[in-house]
Amino acid sequence: MSSAHGGAMDARSGYCATTKSFRSLRPPLPLPPADVPLTFPAFALSLLPYPLPAHPALLDAATGESVSYPAFLSQVRALAAALRSRALPVGRGDVAFVLAPTRLDVPVLYFALLAVGVAVSPANPALTAGEVSRLVSLSGASVAFAVSSTAAKLPAGLPTVLLDSPHFRSLLNNDQGENESAPLDAGAVRQSATATIQYSSGTSGRVKAVALSHRSFIAMGAGLHAQHVKSRKGVERNLMSAPMFHSMGFSSVLNGLAQGLTMVVITAAAARAGLRGMLEAAERWEVTEIMAAPPLLLGITKDRCRLKSLVRVVCGGAPLPTSVAEQFRRRFPHVDLRTGYGSTEAGVVSVMVDRDECSHVGSAGRIFHGIEAKIIDIVTGEHLSIGQKGELCLRSPFIMTGYVGDDEATAAAFDSESWLKTGDLCYIDQDGFLFVVDRLKELNRCQKLLMLQLCHILTKRRERYPWRSW
Repeated sequence: MSSAHGGAMDARSGYCATTKSFRSLRPPLPLPPADVPLTFPAFALSLLPYPLPAHPALLDAATGESVSYPAFLSQVRALAAALRSRALPVGRGDVAFVLAPTRLDVPVLYFALLAVGVAVSPANPALTAGEVSRLVSLSGASVAFAVSSTAAKLPAGLPTVLLDSPHFRSLLNNDQGENESAPLDAGAVRQSATATIQYSSGTSGRVKAVALSHRSFIAMGAGLHAQHVKSRKGVERNLMSAPMFHSMGFSSVLNGLAQGLTMVVITAAAARAGLRGMLEAAERWEVTEIMAAPPLLLGITKDRCRLKSLVRVVCGGAPLPTSVAEQFRRRFPHVDLRTGYGSTEAGVVSVMVDRDECSHVGSAGRIFHGIEAKIIDIVTGEHLSIGQKGELCLRSPFIMTGYVGDDEATAAAFDSESWLKTGDLCYIDQDGFLFVVDRLKELNRCQKLLMLQLCHILTKRRERYPWRSW
């Protein structure tokens, strides 16, 4: 097999000795031309089957309230039409700050804003007013969408739309005939335009505003669709364990709806019930997939739940201890435990896609569609080969366009050839599986602590034995 750069690529690992990089073993993505104006919502609509799915698009895990696919798209079109008519104080090219708990109308808001070319910047509604003010400033937001309980945290003078107001509800229900056939976008938004601004500390401790383009989400949606078509088993219901303001929750709800899934939403009422309530909801609504971080996976393993309908669990957010993975597999032998890896800056990087790949315990799966990776020695900068540990660097259509308003941080995040430096210590084995060993900043922190401890010991020894030479 040959790589796109003309070098011989090892078909088993994806390693190319000529370029000294790894390429995805997944099939190429059928992406639209990059210069064609297209928003993620319009692309998502093209992936949905017709007639539209009969099952719900969104379902409240606590109450059972649901939104059908026709109703969801009708609400998106109605709200997008209102945005275009300037019934709300925001338009193409603006940034909308969203400070709201997980609700059934939040995905409608996301899709409508994206469809008209407004960048969505979601934030944790539990933040303090000072923290919110900092993020609003970072993102450059000109308008906010909130609820009555969070609006007071927003900076004074920032135009704010309340999702729980009669006015906003009336815009969603404006199902006049012209909206039923209206396109989700007007063909005026470039794929390179910013779709979302999310927040990350990157490889440093300082919070930065990460800009991700429509192209990033289109590519991600295409890759997930290619995998979902192969693994689809009837009606699938995905339990959304991550809140919608989180990068994982944001991506999950956008792509889940693009795949025609039923997204079982953990609203505030459901979240108050804790883990037990979440798992009871998973059983009640016959959930087939759960996205979980390692602590949640451990909680599922130790709970008495049976989860008969569960087909797969996708675990990410942090390395999964082998012991926890083994416990889960013993407890739920009928469930595929798929580990994955990604970040706010890089998007999805790797994931397991079938039961055979799930047997590679300890790995984060194989590199996702369309990704090129290299492993760099953290001391010498040398390109490393199969099985050698170093910093993972990436090139792909999913990667951020940069940090908003921070050219210095953006420049530091990429090398001279536009490879994103992840700050993660990794290696790729002979079968193309990615293993995440540690965070480089955690290693640096440990090294600093060790140096401080060593200095403390030496200082004490000097005080005790001033005549000694250390």
